[in-house]
Amino acid sequence: MIVFSNTITNRLKYIADFIGTEVIGQPFRITTDWEEFKNSDSPKINYSSAKISTDEYWIQPHSLLFEKEIKEQVVDCFETNGHKGFFKTNGDLSFDIFAASFYFLSRYEEYLPHQKDMYGRYAHENSVAFKENFLNRPLVNIWLQYFKEDLQRQFPSFTIHHSPFTFLPTYDIDEAYSHKHKSWWRNAGGGVKDLLKGNLYEFSFRQKVINNKAQDPFDSYDWLDELHRSKKMQPQYFFLVAEKNGRYDKNILPDSPALKELIKRHAKQHKVGVHPSWQSGDDESLIKSEKETMEKIAGQKITASRQHFIRLSLPQTFRQLVEAGITDDYSMGYGSINGFRASVASSFYWYDLEKEETTNLLIHPFCYMEANSFYEQKNSPLQALEEMLYYYNEVKKINGTIITIWHNTFLGTAKKFDGWREVYQQFISEIQH
Repeated sequence: MIVFSNTITNRLKYIADFIGTEVIGQPFRITTDWEEFKNSDSPKINYSSAKISTDEYWIQPHSLLFEKEIKEQVVDCFETNGHKGFFKTNGDLSFDIFAASFYFLSRYEEYLPHQKDMYGRYAHENSVAFKENFLNRPLVNIWLQYFKEDLQRQFPSFTIHHSPFTFLPTYDIDEAYSHKHKSWWRNAGGGVKDLLKGNLYEFSFRQKVINNKAQDPFDSYDWLDELHRSKKMQPQYFFLVAEKNGRYDKNILPDSPALKELIKRHAKQHKVGVHPSWQSGDDESLIKSEKETMEKIAGQKITASRQHFIRLSLPQTFRQLVEAGITDDYSMGYGSINGFRASVASSFYWYDLEKEETTNLLIHPFCYMEANSFYEQKNSPLQALEEMLYYYNEVKKINGTIITIWHNTFLGTAKKFDGWREVYQQFISEIQH
């Protein structure tokens, strides 16, 4: 597949690499040579303002990929093929799929002035996807589906690349245990709170757990291992290893034998990554030191991460991850609502919009986190099951990758999360029919 453009920019090359890989399994070849394009025997995409030949697929460009500044863009959505599109132009496609896809994948809107949420993160309400009511659709993949169909009609001998549909279950270990292995003063403080609230059962149960007479309510590790074994699943775990506790960093500390043992156990059987602490958002040196801590305990190189609380600020966070030696990040989603933050269910390389360069940081977007469902969307376990199945089916339709996030806390026996373990088990059973 050859693409003609009057100018080749880093932005165009980046999105042509992504779309080419999704459509034909390798990056598109771009040329500025009009004669080479016209005489080529390959299927042709003309990405310029005027038609060149009769045997081409013509996409008339929006200006975005030829600009160098970051500025407010006019994003007027309209219906096309039963879905939303924007950057309307003339051509064989009703909009510039290259520019519109780049707008989402680069997270262009997150570089513009915007409102923060209560945790200082980019608020999902700012996004085009939320405002236009398609946050729950992997729109880029949907566009690519009918783009592929168009290309096949234009070039009948053309071979389309079909990605396999994949499901990746992931888990964040923010608080490994509820009562066990915590310092005596943390348990004493919790016990006093139980008594002041009149929770005598909780006070008594806490003592049983501490004295090894009852299982810790957040200890869901054996249960998960059995689930993964029986369903032949390959999960991935992210561990919070903050060197000290803070308001949002509540795990037992990494020098604790219990956390060391837990990490070693999981590193032997599964892929593991670091869960950069909330504190690392205020002190960038912590990402690297937490990664090194994780490596020392796991006894292996750690190259995967997901931000705790999805505390993500562009471009700073991703630059810090690159600097720390992270090559795969799993934070692309919202910590406030479920859906597709980058409107895509495929992995993609991060494009540093300020530096105008493609990086080697591969982004793996997630679309469902049970904490969003429980805390933010106030869903019941049954509603959560329906939501998970919805996202699973949406991603399956476009042969994407669905990544879900669960926490050990929800999958244990804590009364607060009654019914959630059962719902997760039901979800896994239903999708494996």
